[in-house]
Amino acid sequence: MLPVIALVGRPNVGKSTLFNRLTRTRDALVADIPGLTRDRKYGEGRIDDRRFIVIDTAGIVGDEEGVDALMAEQSMQAVIEADAVLFMVDARAGLIGVDEEIAVKLRALGKKIHLVVNKVDGINENVLTEFFALGLGDPFPIAAVHGRGVLSLMDEVLDGFDWPKPRDEYEVDGDEEGEGEVVHPDRPVKFAIIGRPNVGKSTMVNRMLGEERVVVFDMPGTTRDSIYIDMERGERKYTIIDTAGVRRKGKVHETIEKFSVIKTLQAIEDANVVIAVLDAREGVTDQDLSLLGFVLETGRALVLALNKWDGMDSDQKDNIRRHIEMKLDFVNFARMHFVSALHGTGIGDLFHSVDEAHRSATLKLSTTKLTNLLGRVQEVHQPPLVNGRRIKFRYAHAGGHNPPIIVVHGNQVSSTPEAYRRYMVNFFRKSFQLVGTPIRMEFKEGENPFEGKKNELSARQVTKRKRLVKHIRKTKRKDKK
Repeated sequence: MLPVIALVGRPNVGKSTLFNRLTRTRDALVADIPGLTRDRKYGEGRIDDRRFIVIDTAGIVGDEEGVDALMAEQSMQAVIEADAVLFMVDARAGLIGVDEEIAVKLRALGKKIHLVVNKVDGINENVLTEFFALGLGDPFPIAAVHGRGVLSLMDEVLDGFDWPKPRDEYEVDGDEEGEGEVVHPDRPVKFAIIGRPNVGKSTMVNRMLGEERVVVFDMPGTTRDSIYIDMERGERKYTIIDTAGVRRKGKVHETIEKFSVIKTLQAIEDANVVIAVLDAREGVTDQDLSLLGFVLETGRALVLALNKWDGMDSDQKDNIRRHIEMKLDFVNFARMHFVSALHGTGIGDLFHSVDEAHRSATLKLSTTKLTNLLGRVQEVHQPPLVNGRRIKFRYAHAGGHNPPIIVVHGNQVSSTPEAYRRYMVNFFRKSFQLVGTPIRMEFKEGENPFEGKKNELSARQVTKRKRLVKHIRKTKRKDKK
């Protein structure tokens, strides 16, 4: 599971600025107005290979009433659910009473608290001494708006977590043994069922299990947490993850439901394959696209299930098919199933696509075959020119799986245009028959054999030029005589 880090503090101390810095986005509104953030916002942060979920919270002012009290409650709930808390204060304003009140509440929760003093740019850091009075350890100075001290801060925060190697990672030293096999074939396949509320996820789980294992009710938000269920089908073991529905941010009001969103994102990260359930009668919504975007970002294999397909005439079905194909063109590598969870129509076929997607995502790809295919890629369609020189690919090897990562080495490869990268992905996908999984391409430049000799060559040229100039001057003097 990805660790969860909450940003808390009074209004206008820079929580949203730090959130945007950690997630490398501009998702959180930032302005010099206290209380601008009224709702909790979550995003995925990454420091090197370490990934985490970060929560931006509303400011706490101490004596809240009305909507401010609800905002403060949301912020404290974020602290309860988080694995680590960054308590932010303002170096320019100094230590004030509200900071002390918040510190008392945080100490009572027994959480791992990191005291962060923001806005230290242009200020004597001696002001940090007064924040020792909060009793939360050494204050950590940063300037979130410029990024000063943020990496050092996060190194300290993330140091307390165990960071395992990438899941099921294997050596890619060119060994051909096991080519065409999947990695760890005996492990259960974990697949998460995700989607908006009330699209039929829990009904689908019960159909898969053949029993009423999870609560089903015609009310959005019935499932609150991610539920892990082990099962066997044929001779294959599976772990089904039934997740809470994710609604559009503006319609999410309850505290429990908001943290169900985080549990769903963690379930996607933990799964091998994701079944995205969409309501065929409502079509593809913006929230569906947002969820699918997160699945792509995590690199999980994907299967699409259009539920509530029963009871429609042929014209309606044709219109829906056209709408779906247009909206979901960016995930055209995924199998699409038209099902009815209520009646069980097409549910059994989902397992076949889950197996197919899992196999594609965990297939061992040999260096020899990848390099040979790389040659075919260039034969069929030559790489473009960059600065008058043609991009040249030399060899390729596997860099990981789930999703498959293909590392390509050569000259000027980092300048490969996006269109040619898509062509390469499609070529490898077709050659290896990879269905249901995204493919990531990494490009690494070849070593320059003359690197390090540039200064030496330049010195030789300068010496030679000096000698030539001296010789010419000497010759001219002789001619004059």
